[in-house]
Amino acid sequence: MSHRELAAVVLAAGRGTRMKSALHKVLHPVGGKALVSHLLDTVATLTPAKTVMVVGDNADQLKAAINGVEFAVQDEQLGTGHAVRCGMPTLESFRGDILVLYGDVPFVTAEAMQSMLKTMQSTAGCGLVVLGFRADDPAAYGRLIVGPDGALERIVEFKDATPEERAVDFCNSGMMLISGAHAAKWLSALTCDNAAGEYYLTDLVAIARANGAYVGHVETDEANLIGVNSRAELAAAEAAFQARARADAMTAGVTLVAPETVFFSHDTALAADVTVEPNVVFGPGVRVEAGVIIKAFSHIEGATVRKNASVGPFARLRPAADIGEGAKIGNFVEIKKSRLAAGVKVSHLSYIGDATIGPDANIGAGTITCNYDGFLKYNTHIGAGAFIGSNSALVAPVTIGDGAIVGAGSVMTKDVPGDALAVSRARQRDIKGYAAKFRAEKQAEKQAAKAKKEG
Repeated sequence: MSHRELAAVVLAAGRGTRMKSALHKVLHPVGGKALVSHLLDTVATLTPAKTVMVVGDNADQLKAAINGVEFAVQDEQLGTGHAVRCGMPTLESFRGDILVLYGDVPFVTAEAMQSMLKTMQSTAGCGLVVLGFRADDPAAYGRLIVGPDGALERIVEFKDATPEERAVDFCNSGMMLISGAHAAKWLSALTCDNAAGEYYLTDLVAIARANGAYVGHVETDEANLIGVNSRAELAAAEAAFQARARADAMTAGVTLVAPETVFFSHDTALAADVTVEPNVVFGPGVRVEAGVIIKAFSHIEGATVRKNASVGPFARLRPAADIGEGAKIGNFVEIKKSRLAAGVKVSHLSYIGDATIGPDANIGAGTITCNYDGFLKYNTHIGAGAFIGSNSALVAPVTIGDGAIVGAGSVMTKDVPGDALAVSRARQRDIKGYAAKFRAEKQAEKQAAKAKKEG
């Protein structure tokens, strides 16, 4: 951690035209969280004195979605150096070091950032630190040319590189740490004397060296520098996130029967000895305790599943579902905003919404809590040990007492006392011979219709 003040400047003014989206590029989600929020959460671990986001197109979207940063506007897209210069007025009285990052590069690690800070502070005369990586396929990346003394001598763009320089696999990420003592002066020295007419941040290397400063470099893994400029790259970033999340879960003691088919959110929390079967999706806000089995094809979001419970297959847990210890949620069951106590069984084909269910209650197949009248939501309370027969409708607000039994096929519109049997359905009536008579009449009608058509 730095003992000098630090400001982070996050560049997010690009138009993102390749995304072909009305949504700002850096707000597209990976693991259920915006790209730029992944980066900002990492930056926050460094406790910067300031975080500035440079915005341009769709700035209102970013201002509405992102908290805890100051915004600066880049009206014209005149290069990365120009973007950082646009952020400098918000840092007018700031004298600390400036870390320049990109909002569409979400996975830069705190370790890489800390290594840049350490290099700046521990190297005599260091005025600039550039973050680089070894590329499996260097392609058209700019190359970092390091001198015999270990200092970064220059950044060479691919189109300008000699064959020897193109053979170098140490590439430029675009991210750098600028000494606060020199930042304003060096940034003001940038020029747009180039074919594109833009101010390049990479020109700071030459400016720093011309001023006698040491230029350092830090290396990180290429996988940490995935950038997102298109839908295909967004999918690649999602795949990279999921691969890491799966590996982390298994390292922590979670069994993933078919890891490649399980999808996590950025905040999914699974305890050790949880088992997840194939084709399970975790949305944001899920916490699963030890010993739980999540069976195949289940979708869980905003829910808590307590110890030794079983969920699925083909179950859906929606936000504010709280599944008690040892409870069983079976196939084609949906739970929303409901607290189920220990030992509750909802085994088949049921919807439970806005309800509380006491310990060891049994909810029969096809049961529905009718919680919405088209305008407002209402609560259903089911007591401990209650038994709700199959195909029952509980019309909220309603309370089913402890130990009560609701007969199959009933519609409950009134409270049921504890230990009572409640039945609300028409009395069965058998009309002898009716079915045979009905079939004969209908068969005759069918034959007559056929004869008329043929005639």
